[in-house]
Amino acid sequence: MNIRKLSSMDADAIRGLSEVLIDCVEGGASVSFMAPLTRDRADAFWSEVIAAAARGERLLLLAEDPGGRIVGTVQVVFAQYENQPHRADIAKMLVHRAARRRGVGEALLARAESLAQQAGKTLLVLDTASGDAERLYAKKGWQRCGVIPGYALLPHGGLCDTTVFYRTL
Repeated sequence: MNIRKLSSMDADAIRGLSEVLIDCVEGGASVSFMAPLTRDRADAFWSEVIAAAARGERLLLLAEDPGGRIVGTVQVVFAQYENQPHRADIAKMLVHRAARRRGVGEALLARAESLAQQAGKTLLVLDTASGDAERLYAKKGWQRCGVIPGYALLPHGGLCDTTVFYRTL
């Protein structure tokens, strides 16, 4: 598996990222989108993310299988408030359902943490509505803060809770 940064427009990468996002939403992941998620909406989202990465506001990491197919992604969001220069958010950690339980999420998380630390960040924060993700974060040393009930809607409707985690680097 190859983990790489993306910070410039790339139509093939946008296509692959959209496939991962659409798959996760179809699978019920609460990742800011409602079902059905159209290709145009997913492509527009990734275009905005890549533009933010090009401006240095975030890192966008891709996980590719040996054939070069994008199977996962994560973002490190640097654009914070003036009094939080030491902090970054981990966002949109997504792994295609067909690639789960193969170490993709763990590899993405490790690289995100390493690059955040290289950028001078000493505190990372994230939230998740996934039990599988919660287990990964806890296994990797993240500290659970608590649960916010009714935080967001699931893609097919209904409220879901989210669990907040942090990690000191």
